[in-house]
Amino acid sequence: MELAQRLAAVLDEILPVQQESDGAVTVHHDDTFASLRVVTIAEGLDMVSLTQILAWDLPLDARVRAKVARHAHDTLLGTVSLVEKISQTTTAKKNSKKIADVMLRYNFPAGGLTDDALRTLILMVLATGADVRRALVG
Repeated sequence: MELAQRLAAVLDEILPVQQESDGAVTVHHDDTFASLRVVTIAEGLDMVSLTQILAWDLPLDARVRAKVARHAHDTLLGTVSLVEKISQTTTAKKNSKKIADVMLRYNFPAGGLTDDALRTLILMVLATGADVRRALVG
């Protein structure tokens, strides 16, 4: 069984799973969602690339920046990042404000992992992301 199929199968037992047409697997976990992709780096080296959306359209201020920076520093299972955007409430530039999305990314080699180990590792990463989300948005 291909790794992408294994991902879908092991996660489908415990989470809502959607297989995308491009081969990605999307899962929903604790008010977050994540995309998992299999990337072949070299023959025999398949990586799972996980991107979890933790929060979107957060009003961006110094407090949010500081919280995200703290989580980026303290998080061991993944990299927490902030993506700044401009929200325009009207067409006038004076009414635009900064907002941000927060993501967690984690890449790991999956070769040799049993189904239980693969599921456990992914759940640990998703739980980390959910914890960061709760700390940011309550």
